[in-house]
Amino acid sequence: MTSAKDVDAHAADWLQRRHFWSWSEADQEALKVWLTESPANRIAYLRLNAAWERAERLTALHLAAQEEGAPIARWRNVPALRIAGALIAAIIFGVGAVALLSRPREQTYATSVGGHQTVRLADGSQVELNTDTVLRADVSADQRTVWLDRGEAFFQVRHDVAHPFVVMAGKQRVTDLGTKFLVRRDSTRFEVAVMEGRVRFDTLDSHAPQPATLTPGDVAVASANAMLVTRQPAQKLASELGWRHGVLVFEHTTLADAAAEFNRYNSEKLVIADAAAGRRTIGATFRTGDVELFARAAQELLGLRVENRGSEIVISR
Repeated sequence: MTSAKDVDAHAADWLQRRHFWSWSEADQEALKVWLTESPANRIAYLRLNAAWERAERLTALHLAAQEEGAPIARWRNVPALRIAGALIAAIIFGVGAVALLSRPREQTYATSVGGHQTVRLADGSQVELNTDTVLRADVSADQRTVWLDRGEAFFQVRHDVAHPFVVMAGKQRVTDLGTKFLVRRDSTRFEVAVMEGRVRFDTLDSHAPQPATLTPGDVAVASANAMLVTRQPAQKLASELGWRHGVLVFEHTTLADAAAEFNRYNSEKLVIADAAAGRRTIGATFRTGDVELFARAAQELLGLRVENRGSEIVISR
C-alpha cells in the first residue's frame, strides 16, 4: 500500500508542476485521473493546495502593504514570496522543501480518441501510446517510473539492472527484466502481454496473489479480485499490436468484442442491438478508423441488418 508520505510527496509534485511549470490539457487530465484513484490522493492534494492558497493570500497582503512606500519592489518580491509559500506548505505537511523544489518533473503524454504517439524517454527506452491514453513518466539517471493512468502502451525498454524500469497502473506494477511488452488499462481490468524478455508482475494490494514472472507469450489479466496468466501464440500477440500499424486484426472474434474494440478508436460508435448478433464471429483486418467497412462486412458477410443513426451505426439481426 502506498504510504501517506508518498501520497503527500506526489500531491506536492502536482502542485509544483501546476504553479511553476507550463500546464497543458494533458496535465489536467492526468491530475484528474490521479485524484480519482483514491480518497487519500484527493485529501492530500486539497490539503496542500489550501496551504498554497493561504500563502498566496499572505503574499498579496504583503505586497499591498508595500505599494505605498516601495512600489518598485513588488515584481522583485513575487518569485521569492511564492517559493516561500511553497516551502511553508511543504513543511506544514511533512513533504519536505527539498523534495518539492528539486524533484524531477514528470512528463505527461496523452493521445486523443484514435490517436497514436511514439515517445522516446530520457534513458533511451521507447513507448508507443495507443488511442485515448494518458501516461506520465519520471525517467532520469537514477529513477525510471511511468504511470499508465488510462489506455494502452507498448514498451521497448533499455535494460538497466541497477535502475529497474517500472510501470504503475493503479495498484498494479510491472517491472522490466529486459523486454518488450504491452500494457493495457481500462475501468475494469489490467492486462500485460510479453513479446520479448521477461517482466515481473505484482500488485500493491496486500491480499493479491504472489508476484508472477512473465516470459514471451505470457498474457496476464488482473481484475479487482483475481489474476489469470495464459500463454498465447506469437501470431496472436502480433495481432494485438496491429494498432501500431493502424489496423485491427480479428480472428474468430465475436461481433460484440470487435465493435467494442472499434469504439475505442472512433467517435462514431458501433452499437450491437441484440445478444444473438453480438455472438456472431468475424475474422478480418480493418483500418482502425474504417467503421463503415466493418458495418458493411457485418451486413454482407454475416447477413445482419445495419442502420446508420448519425453518430451511431446499429447492427442487429
